[in-house]
Amino acid sequence: MSALPPACAEGELVDVACALCGSTERHLRFRDGPFSVVTCAGCDLTYVTPRVPPGRLVETVYGADYWRSPAAKERGYTDYRADAELYRRTFRLRKRLVDRFAPRPGRVLDVGCAAGFFLEVLRDAGWDVLGLEPSAPIRATARERLGADAVLAEPLGEADLAPASFDLVTMWDVLEHLPDPVAALRAARGLLAPGGRLIVETQNVASLAARALGRRWQHYKHAEHLHHFHAGTLERAFREAGLRTLHRTARYGGKLVSPAFVAERAGRVHPVLSTLLAPLARFSRGGLYVNLYDELIAVAEAADQR
Repeated sequence: MSALPPACAEGELVDVACALCGSTERHLRFRDGPFSVVTCAGCDLTYVTPRVPPGRLVETVYGADYWRSPAAKERGYTDYRADAELYRRTFRLRKRLVDRFAPRPGRVLDVGCAAGFFLEVLRDAGWDVLGLEPSAPIRATARERLGADAVLAEPLGEADLAPASFDLVTMWDVLEHLPDPVAALRAARGLLAPGGRLIVETQNVASLAARALGRRWQHYKHAEHLHHFHAGTLERAFREAGLRTLHRTARYGGKLVSPAFVAERAGRVHPVLSTLLAPLARFSRGGLYVNLYDELIAVAEAADQR
C-alpha cells in the first residue's frame, strides 16, 4: 500500500479535475492506499487523485527524506547525491540529443535541476547555465556545485526571468511532478529565444512495460508522480502550451543505475526478486544502463517559430 509522506495527513488531500482538459469524468485504473490512479474520459490523461494540495507539495513531498529515502520504491531516491557520477554519465549520453537540436552552446535553463548534474555537464561544454529547484535540501547541493547565483529557489512561472532569454529549456523527469503541467509548458515556451528548444522527459503510461507491470509499474509513485502521459496526451499538452513537437524518442530514456538499485526496484515486481538480487548491492559502485523504453523524450519549439 502506498503511504502518505510523513508531513501530510490524509484529510489534507484534495480531489482534482484533469489538468489537460478540465473534465471531472474519469475511469478508475486502481486504488492504492488513499490515492486513486484514474484516466480522464475526455482526453485520456492518466493522473492521481486525491493528492497533496499544490501549496503544500514542496514541503511535504520534497524534503530531505525525499533525496535520501527509506522507502524509495514509494517516494524519492535511496541516496540521490551518492549516485552523482551515474547521473553525470547519464546526462553525457543525453547530451547527444542536445547536440543534435542545440549544437551551439548558449544559455540553458534546467527546470527542477535537483543537484545540478545536467547543468554540470553542459557547463563543462561551454553553456551558460541556470537551474530552478524549489526543494531546499537538494538546492543547497546544486549551489555548492554550480554557485549560489546559478540555482534559483522559485518554481517555473514565479522566477524573475526575462522572456525569450534561453536557447534551451529542459525538464528531465519533472513534468509529471507538476500540478499544472500545461501552465509550466506555457511558461517554458515564453522563455525560449528565437530558435530555442525545449526538451521534456516524462514517463509513458502506454508503454509495453507499463501495461505489462500494471499497478506494479515503478513510475506509480503517487505522492510525487501526479500525471502519467503517453505520446498523445503529451502532444496535446504541447499544443495547449503553444509548442510544436520536433522529435520524440524513447532512446535516451532510462539511466545508469547501481546494481543495488536494480535489486531494490525488482522488489516492486515481487519481494522474492529483491531478495534474490540483494547480493548485487555489493557491486553498488558499478553502473548499469537500464532503459525499459517506458519514458518519452520530446524536443519542441514555439509553434509560431516558422
